[in-house]
Amino acid sequence: MQKPTRIAPSILSADFAKLGEEIKAIDAAGADYIHIDVMDGHFVPNITIGPDVVKAIKPYSKKVFDVHLMIQPVDLYIEAFAAAGADIITAHVEAGPHIHRTLQVIKAQGVKAGVSLNPSTPESTLDYLYEELDLILVMSVNPGFGGQSFISSQLRKLEAIRKRIDSLGLDIDLEVDGGVNAETARQVVSAGADLLVAGSATFKGGPEKYAENIKALRG
Repeated sequence: MQKPTRIAPSILSADFAKLGEEIKAIDAAGADYIHIDVMDGHFVPNITIGPDVVKAIKPYSKKVFDVHLMIQPVDLYIEAFAAAGADIITAHVEAGPHIHRTLQVIKAQGVKAGVSLNPSTPESTLDYLYEELDLILVMSVNPGFGGQSFISSQLRKLEAIRKRIDSLGLDIDLEVDGGVNAETARQVVSAGADLLVAGSATFKGGPEKYAENIKALRG
C-alpha cells in the first residue's frame, strides 16, 4: 500500500560552505529524510562527499539519513558510511558484481538496504531482490548532476514497481530522484512513488523559502 508522500531534500543542492546550517534549515522546514548523494567520479561523472562529511553533518538533524551511493565498487565503503551515521544505504544494481551480496553487506551493518535503478535499468532486475529491500530508488535522470530534466519514461517503471510491491504485500519505500519539482511531483506520486528526492526544487530561493518549497512538493 502506498504511504503518505514524504520529501527527502538532496543536500547536493545545498550551500556546502554552511552545510550544517542548511541541514538544520531543511529539517525545521519539514523535510522527512535527509538525502545524501555520494559520487566517485568513476561510476558517475562527478565527485561529492565521503563518510567523514556524513559523520560531520549527522549531529545537525535527527531525521533519517538516506545515503545514496553512486560509487563502484560499492561493498568496500558500506561499513564506513554506516558507521558515519547512514540510516539507509542504497546501491546501484550495476555498482558491483553481486547486488544480493551488497544488500547482505548493508544489512549486516544494522541499517536499511536500498537498490537504485538508472533510467535504462529495467525493473526486472529486482525480481529476486524484493524480499531483501527496504527501499527502491528509481532514477528519473541519469545520475551524476543536479538540475537535470525529468525523464518521463520512468513513470511506467514506477507504476510497474508499485504494482509488484503491493502484490507481494511488502513494506518498501518507493523513492524517485531526478527532476522532481512541484509539477512532476504530482506525476510520480500518481505513478506510485511515496518518497521524493528534490534538490534544486527544495533549496531554490534560500532558507526562507524551504518550508514553502517542501509544502509545494508534498502537494
